[in-house]
Amino acid sequence: MKLINTNSSHRRLIKNQLENTDATLVETFSAGNTDVIFTKAPNHYEIVISNKHRAIREIEIESIRDFFLKRRIHPNSIRKEEIKTLYTDKLIEISIPIK
Repeated sequence: MKLINTNSSHRRLIKNQLENTDATLVETFSAGNTDVIFTKAPNHYEIVISNKHRAIREIEIESIRDFFLKRRIHPNSIRKEEIKTLYTDKLIEISIPIK
């Protein structure tokens, strides 16, 4: 799965997240109909995956989570055993606590 950075298309969303939450970094990505929001805050990372047209497949969740764990998150900075994933039909939220 290839993720394309779409920050320039979501400036308002990014600005609102930075102004109204404890986030210090917000990035948006797209993989076709699947949108991803990656957020870094002082105590955690958040990955939100959404698809308005269909349920998100488990293989997509694993692929996206692995992408960020390999490319955006230093493995020694998180508590892997405390990663939580919340599932709904068309929205997935992955919370990754920072040590």
